[in-house]
Order: sequence, then structure tokens, then C-alpha cells
Amino acid sequence: MLNYKELKNKARDFLAATGLTVEEFQKLLTPFESAYEKLYPLSKTFEGKPRLRRKGGGARGLLHSFADRLLLILVYQKTNPLQTMHGLQFGLSQPQTNYWIHRLLPVLKQALAEMGHQPQRDGRLVATSPLMRESVPDLAIDGTERERQRPKDEIKQKEHYSGKKKAHSDKNLILINENTGKVIYLGPTTVGKTHDKKMADSEQITYPLGARLDKDTGFQGYEPAGVITQQPKKSPEEKS
Repeated sequence: MLNYKELKNKARDFLAATGLTVEEFQKLLTPFESAYEKLYPLSKTFEGKPRLRRKGGGARGLLHSFADRLLLILVYQKTNPLQTMHGLQFGLSQPQTNYWIHRLLPVLKQALAEMGHQPQRDGRLVATSPLMRESVPDLAIDGTERERQRPKDEIKQKEHYSGKKKAHSDKNLILINENTGKVIYLGPTTVGKTHDKKMADSEQITYPLGARLDKDTGFQGYEPAGVITQQPKKSPEEKS
């Protein structure tokens, strides 16, 4: 069963499971705990109503420490497992896992915002975002896919089926600053079959003048004004 106390001593496994080093996790933990207490004060219930029982009354959750709560939500974000499988890793049932995921996602979002790490969600504001101004704009754009449960509706099945992944998926566009390693922009979630360039065109991303942008062949023809784009070319051997 996964828990922070044991996993923190396995640096490579910790990074693979969470996407963070133990040191980065520790830096996030304090804002995460602070955001949790702001969103869910002890004087109120989860629904925001005044608490009738004293502190400690009622059923106790299985994730007692803030470190384990942060670990659960980071592993979920990193690996995108089914809730049943995710719960098995932490000794939780599927309903308990669902409860914690919905409870902790807003906390993680607020903690990242307080640390200045939350990606911009409006493409029109990317050029002036604080994350963009942290370094010279050496950028990389890409479409990311994650598998999802196959929709029951036949039309939705076709929309979410990704020929690239040979599976049903959801897709997002991300923009990364290659100098800082931070995600500057995270686009809206769309269906898996959506082409990368089509997403980039529709999201109206603004760039600083003279920015350098690395892209792959999925963005062939995407040439934002005032941006220097770079795209790998196939070698003559591959063409033949």
C-alpha cells in the first residue's frame, strides 16, 4: 500500500509516481496544507454548513496525514488510473477514492496558484502570464493524451477514439518553458481524435514577440505571428 513515509525513501519510485522529487514535494506540502484548511475549516462540514459535532466527531478518514493526501492526488494526476485501482494502492474503496479526489483537487489547484505555479488557462493571456516572464521565452508546444473509459454512446466513441493511441482518450494542449521546465499554458480538455494544430488554432494562444517555439509534425503549418518556430525534419533515409 502506498504511503509517504515509505515512498519518500525511494527517490526514483517517488519521482515516477508523483512527477516531483521529495524536495519539491516538501515545498508543495506546506501551501497544500494551508489551502486545505482554508477550503475546509474545522468549523464547517464538507458542504460548507456549520458543524454540529465537536472536532473529531463522526467517522474518521483513512488518509490521516496531509502528506498522504497530497501523495494520493499527485499520483492520481500523474498516472490517471481508474478510481478502483487507485483506491487499491491506498487501501481505499472506490467511493472513498472518489470522495478524496473531488475533495483534494481544488486544494491542489489553490496551493499551486499560491506558489505561482498554476498554468494559464486562457490562451489570450499567455504572453503576459507570470510564468512566461520568469525566463527567456524558449517554448515547446505539444498535445497530450490520456486514456479514458470507452463511452457507451456510439457517436462519443468515434469522437474520443484516437488513431494515434489506438484507444479512447481525452486530449489537452500544453505549452512549456524549456528553461524553467514549467507548464505555462494548459488548454481545455477535448476529444481524443482532435488534431494538434486544430487545437492550437482554436485556443488563440498569444506569444511574446520573438519567442522561440519547438513543435512536432502534428503542428505542421502552425506559424504564430512574430514567433520563431522549429520543427524536426525527417532524414533522407527515413523518407526513402
